[in-house]
Amino acid sequence: MPQFITADTGGTFTDVTVYDTEAGHIRFGKTLTTYGDLVDGVVAGIAEAKGAARDAAWLRHGTTHVINAFLQRRGARVALVATRGFRDVLEIGRGNRPVPFDTRRRRQPPLVPRALRFEVTERIGSDGTVIEALAEEEIEALAAALKAADVQAVAVALLNAYANPAHEQRVAALLKARLPGVYVTAATALSREWFEYERSSTAAANAYVGPAIARYVDGFSKRLSREGFAGSFAMMGSNGGIMPFDASVERPVSLVESGPIGGVIAAAEYARSLGLERVVAFDMGGTTAKCALVEKGEFDVQQTYWVGGYEQGFPIRSPVLDIVEVGAGGGSIAWVDAQGRLRVGPESAGSEPGPACFGRGGLEPTVTDANLALGRIGHGSFLGGQLKLDRDAALRAIGERVGDPLGYGSDVTATTRVARGILDLATTLMAGAIKEITVARGHDVRDFALLVFGGGGPIFGAELARQLGIRTVVVPPQPGNFSAVGMLLAQARIDLARTLLADLSAEGMAALTEVHRELESEARAAATREFGSEPAMLAWQADMRYRGQRHTVTVGFDGEPSGEALLAAFEATYARRFGRVLGQGFSPEVVGLRVIAQGDASRPALSALAVLPAPADQAPRHATRRLHVRSRGFVDAPVWRRDDLPAGFAIAGPAVVEEYSSTLLIGEGDTAVVGALGEITISIGQD
Repeated sequence: MPQFITADTGGTFTDVTVYDTEAGHIRFGKTLTTYGDLVDGVVAGIAEAKGAARDAAWLRHGTTHVINAFLQRRGARVALVATRGFRDVLEIGRGNRPVPFDTRRRRQPPLVPRALRFEVTERIGSDGTVIEALAEEEIEALAAALKAADVQAVAVALLNAYANPAHEQRVAALLKARLPGVYVTAATALSREWFEYERSSTAAANAYVGPAIARYVDGFSKRLSREGFAGSFAMMGSNGGIMPFDASVERPVSLVESGPIGGVIAAAEYARSLGLERVVAFDMGGTTAKCALVEKGEFDVQQTYWVGGYEQGFPIRSPVLDIVEVGAGGGSIAWVDAQGRLRVGPESAGSEPGPACFGRGGLEPTVTDANLALGRIGHGSFLGGQLKLDRDAALRAIGERVGDPLGYGSDVTATTRVARGILDLATTLMAGAIKEITVARGHDVRDFALLVFGGGGPIFGAELARQLGIRTVVVPPQPGNFSAVGMLLAQARIDLARTLLADLSAEGMAALTEVHRELESEARAAATREFGSEPAMLAWQADMRYRGQRHTVTVGFDGEPSGEALLAAFEATYARRFGRVLGQGFSPEVVGLRVIAQGDASRPALSALAVLPAPADQAPRHATRRLHVRSRGFVDAPVWRRDDLPAGFAIAGPAVVEEYSSTLLIGEGDTAVVGALGEITISIGQD
């Protein structure tokens, strides 16, 4: 029977979904991530979900491999080839000071050291004209120098190549022919937009991870073949679309947020189905917590992504889910700094050795240990009882590593108080991330519902909502496998962009229309090449500003652009963002055009995610566990199995709802109801 399989490899767990297309239902697997060989965790997850690679029509995979390589600086030995006189663009960067009052601030060093930055004679003008021809006779010596430097990858980023890529493409082709086995990438294959620093940085980043990702994806594919897999293999792109094998090898930088995007895709689908206009999608895993906004069933994609943060990191000019991330996950380590302050994260215990309670050699206390200490998760029900948790080890780690250094001691009363402090600090960190993506951008967070997923999201959802003033929390079915579920729902997607400068006059609109037609033709050709068919939908956007401004706003439009429609859309977007428009004395202009091509593959219905029991004459039975409640200490609280709860069933807090991949905590004064799609909606009570 044909199956659709998705696999999401995270820092602590590997999540797998298997969709049986004949039976119309989904099975799930969750295993600890195997760092020795990440594919082992995927294969084990497929087996746990009672799937078989040989029966799969396709497999989609999301991974944190790329972002981890950047953050840990584990990449290839890379060289950069630039226009003569411009090899230091990568290091000069921008002249702004993101942290103006920190006199000791230093940016991270560039991915390519100066000794490995080379130059070639050529020059293209900003209008695409050739000012100085490419000196092809220099390429032989350049290739010899690159070979002598023992580089594993080369990035070619020439000045103004966005306007005319001929020289850049020629240099890349000549180097590929002369450097067999070396990964060569051209900046214009990744971005046809201006901003020389950002394009150079993107090309360098792509080359930095290119060899490793090529090996990883190829090894993954070969391992699947040995398991009998003969279907199509694709990666999850950071823009919310799936990428075929060849595209992911050519553009691995597009996988920088491959892991988290699946959950946001699924959150958008649930928001549309449940009629939720404004949603904060919140994903808490074992290593990090992430959040994104979903408005009217759509999520935002940012065009520039800063690896390591805007203050210290470097930019990638590639469409990436607009997401805010914080180092607070279930495996985040609680520690005491040199000033005697309690800290949580960003270091994580991961899956090896894992939290102290895993019994795998971990000694440091984590958020998971604190949850276990307070009865919020059960020692015998984690992962369906497959991984027994050691509460005594958790209490011992909290007391010795945090309680004693803080002066509280390590007895049971002190350890309980410290565990509560660890969770309060983790909650504050995660609430700060939600504020960053809402309040800091002009939104009132109280206007949003909170949709929580990931292994840790449901246990913190009610507390986060209460701290932020949110009144509604939604917990979808299978929250611990939600990112893998989103990959089942994803469509193929290609984002293309082109820089141009055009006002809204007749002449400007003629130039815009010409680029529009070129982009449409290019998008259709790319879709046919990567999807195997014409795109099901083309969505258009324009980057616009008032003349003289540097920043832009992105506006959507349908069909061929018209000056009147663009002006109306720009003023509406600008007013929503900045509270006013500048009036008739200021001329709007277009500085970039974008097209999004999407496929329309078959995918499961949301109803397949939840297998709800039929209503019975008797209420489902529940167990009881000692649960720590802030106002009363430890109390006897009901513990329900989610699989036993029919649609319409209501629960009053404090209570716990357990399932295979996650645990849901319903706070004191809160009420929860099971919905028709299997979701649980929590109404937050007054403090």
